[in-house]
Amino acid sequence: MTKSAKLRAHLRRPGAVLAVGAHDALSAKLVEAAGIPVVWASSFTVSAAQRAMPDVNLLTMTENLEVARHINDAVSVPVIADCDNGYGNAINVIRTVEEYEKAGIAGISIEDNVFPKRCSLYPGVRRELATVAEHAGKVRAAKRAQRDPDFVVIARTEALIAGWGMPEALKRAHAYADAGADMILMHSKAPTAAEVLEFVGRWDRDTPIVVVPTLYPSVRFEELQAAGVKLVIFANQVLRGAVRGMQTTLEVLARTRHLDAVTPHTVALEEIYRLVGVSEFKAYEAEFLPSGADQVRAVIIAAGSGKSLLPLTQDRPTCLLEIKGRTILERQLETLRACGIYDVVVVRGYRKEKLQLPGLRYYDNDRYDETGELYSLFAAEPELQGRLLFLYADILFDQAVLEKLLRSKADVAIAVDRSWLDHRERLLPLSKPMDLVVTRNAPQPHHRFLPSEDMDTVLRVGQWVPPEEANGEFIGMALFSERGCHRLREIWGRLRTTSVGPFHEADALERGSFTDLLQELIDQDEPVSCVNVYKGWLEVDTFEDYQRAWAEVKE
Repeated sequence: MTKSAKLRAHLRRPGAVLAVGAHDALSAKLVEAAGIPVVWASSFTVSAAQRAMPDVNLLTMTENLEVARHINDAVSVPVIADCDNGYGNAINVIRTVEEYEKAGIAGISIEDNVFPKRCSLYPGVRRELATVAEHAGKVRAAKRAQRDPDFVVIARTEALIAGWGMPEALKRAHAYADAGADMILMHSKAPTAAEVLEFVGRWDRDTPIVVVPTLYPSVRFEELQAAGVKLVIFANQVLRGAVRGMQTTLEVLARTRHLDAVTPHTVALEEIYRLVGVSEFKAYEAEFLPSGADQVRAVIIAAGSGKSLLPLTQDRPTCLLEIKGRTILERQLETLRACGIYDVVVVRGYRKEKLQLPGLRYYDNDRYDETGELYSLFAAEPELQGRLLFLYADILFDQAVLEKLLRSKADVAIAVDRSWLDHRERLLPLSKPMDLVVTRNAPQPHHRFLPSEDMDTVLRVGQWVPPEEANGEFIGMALFSERGCHRLREIWGRLRTTSVGPFHEADALERGSFTDLLQELIDQDEPVSCVNVYKGWLEVDTFEDYQRAWAEVKE
């Protein structure tokens, strides 16, 4: 059903119809979301909001049409456009109807003000009206020009606004109805509805009546409906409410210079995302854009207190330790962006106020001292979808290592350093916890080999894996496909309701590590693939690690 047909259907039903004014696409969406059946594209509010100009024909037909088109495209309900006096004579009205019809507008209103018009609401403005014959000619031209039989032409008279009296108002309304107008808009700036109600009481035609009770706001919708009014337009209240909201917000901002102070006066960003269709945009991206790094989201868990690095981490989280002019996190971001990954989420905890890098999204684990890596990861649960790169916040890595992991097509893949096989005698005496890995088809120690693209399968992973059985070290990087993320969330959801007591190597689920979840995936017959790397990364978990990073990292 076309929008003009929808409008006609509304007008055929018993009772009055409500239309509310919008000044742009977003305000139109809000009007529709409020359950209002018709949007009024008001010239008063469009002039004010789009150009900060008075409503005196300073905007052209083309400028008004562009806004009306945006409004119409944003909503599924019919839109009636306020077209002033038709932007000229009857010939101009013909083009106005043609263009607004092509834009999908359901109807227009044209008034009998002379060109250039003066807004009906402005006090002390000299009022001049077109002759009855001239405006009746515009109405006939509009009806002749329309191609859609359901398109609605509203003829508006300013006779009462101009103070020309009730007989003149009735004469003009009769003439415009006789010329073929679908509706008559009777405007008034009297402080009560008495004048309009008198007109309605004396109206003797079938042509429906439209009113705009801006200057007599005490009248109730039900009263107008009972009198026989068919369309009631609340024309500019949305803009006026928006201005009040902006003034309040700006006053608080100017006075406090603090964003938290305006939170009670603003909606959450997520509400704006919802209104403008961010979720639909993401769905289109997922369906139609080619897969690749540009679709990978990175989640970095940086909530831990870094106690093993005190006093270096006394006033900052580990990821903000500086190594030759750049922090660990800045170096991670540089490598991610070199691989085309710009969608980055960081989970904060310890000294979270220090983590304020622009261009990132943040989630907080304020229980960082009593929870583990899993609790931090699922603090960002809304982000665990699509292709996901998981990272520890205390590692540095070559671009080649990340590129190799990103080439994986597995649902769950982890980067495993095979150099552990050749260096375990040196690493074991360090007495630091290591995430060791046992895989199905590991290379033999002390044999030269090329890490291939063929992936091995992980059998065990964790810090309790016996070193003599381990054939690799998990470096703190994992890649999940969309399905892998789904399984991750699915298993976590089940564990939260069923897990009691120890969870793999942790004494409780909420203190579980990321490797505990990997082992749970393996135990649930979810393959975890091993992407072989050989060195090319550093962990900064102890003071000795930090010294080594300073020695080995280039400027």
